Amino acid sequence: MSSHGDPVPMTARPSGPLSGVAEVPGDKSVSHRALILGALAVGETRITGLLEGQDVLDTARAMRAFGAQVEREGEGLWSVRGVGVGGFSEPSDVIDCGNSGTGVRLIMGAMATTPITATFTGDASLRSRPMGRVTEPLALFGARAVGRAGGRLPMTVVGAPAPVPVRYAVPVPSAQVKSAVLLAGLNAPGQTVVIEREATRDHTERMLAGFGAEIVTEDGPEGRVITLTGQPELKPQTIAVPRDPSSAAFPVAAALIVEDSEVLVPGIGLNPTRAGFFTTLQEMGADLSFENARDEGGEPVADLRVRFSTLRGIEVPPERAPTMIDEYPILSAVAAFAEGTTVMRGVGELRVKESDRIDAMARGLEACGVRVEEDEETLIVHGLGPGGVPGGATVESRLDHRIAMSFLVLGLAARAPVTVDDASPIATSFPVFEELMRGLGARLERGGA
Repeated sequence: MSSHGDPVPMTARPSGPLSGVAEVPGDKSVSHRALILGALAVGETRITGLLEGQDVLDTARAMRAFGAQVEREGEGLWSVRGVGVGGFSEPSDVIDCGNSGTGVRLIMGAMATTPITATFTGDASLRSRPMGRVTEPLALFGARAVGRAGGRLPMTVVGAPAPVPVRYAVPVPSAQVKSAVLLAGLNAPGQTVVIEREATRDHTERMLAGFGAEIVTEDGPEGRVITLTGQPELKPQTIAVPRDPSSAAFPVAAALIVEDSEVLVPGIGLNPTRAGFFTTLQEMGADLSFENARDEGGEPVADLRVRFSTLRGIEVPPERAPTMIDEYPILSAVAAFAEGTTVMRGVGELRVKESDRIDAMARGLEACGVRVEEDEETLIVHGLGPGGVPGGATVESRLDHRIAMSFLVLGLAARAPVTVDDASPIATSFPVFEELMRGLGARLERGGA
């Protein structure tokens, strides 16, 4: 699959029990950060388990454009020879970040305090997403950004010639914004401080510490206070990327809603800032068990066994949203098969992802016969119980990988097939999705129903 090219329709048909081992790809968030921090270290960083989806490959290509040596040595095995903090060179061409909001925002942060200029673009979805939430704090360091109306790509960022450290309170929970500011702070003298009222995924903080940066996280009256001392010499690392919990969500969800299924998903990253989806499923009555708990690359990991379950609708605590923001689309698909109503509040961030995910899921669920309610910050799904979703619809993926996968999973347990108009964006995060799901017994076919 490719996120750039002709649409690839795909149909999910009602399937028999799913079984087997689902070896999902490496964590996308960790993969992006490993490449970027490897490029900012002095020496060779070796990475195993790197996600080789298009989003991460675009970040690898961008690091080469800024002067790092980035080489693939085998499946998931990569070498990055970095140029040091402040060592980025000016790219000779436009940086195309494809579909990746994480990639473009983190890279902007990493180059914003070096006196170079870079122009960024992406696919139609990424060009529609606002960048102001990142460029505004980067301006405090002394960087300048000029883009299309509304702060959209293509955008040129002029790095600060004499960067200053900043103290910045993140206005909305966003690991991307927090990480961009911290990466910019690497090349600013003194201490850069980021304050977040609600904790978001902390992969950047963990990895910065692993590379030798002086970074301290404390809880204070304003929230979580992260203090980074600038201009360190980052030391190269050997990084084992855990398997992506956001990708694991799809085979886990499929096993929960397809009758008599049992699936094992090994080596899943269970960072507490990412595990809200599994907590929510357990509250809904999901039969999940975590086996062989261990630590890999500074991240908690376990093997996850999941069995078909009769689920009940719940109200998801809004404060949990930062720990599962990418999983709400698949949660809403699972909720369609629960008994009762599932209420998801405080999820307005979903409207500025690869698509307006609240609207995309609401319209698709309605087309499949599920009643939903929504407002700017809320999605409510009225479940129809196991086997109760009619299906029989063609839904729009809207160039959004998670929307496409969510409806393909839903179609495996619906009463009639569900077609996604374009499954090609799945390659950005989960290039082996189709093969993996078929290996478990899922009936996925290219083309319409």
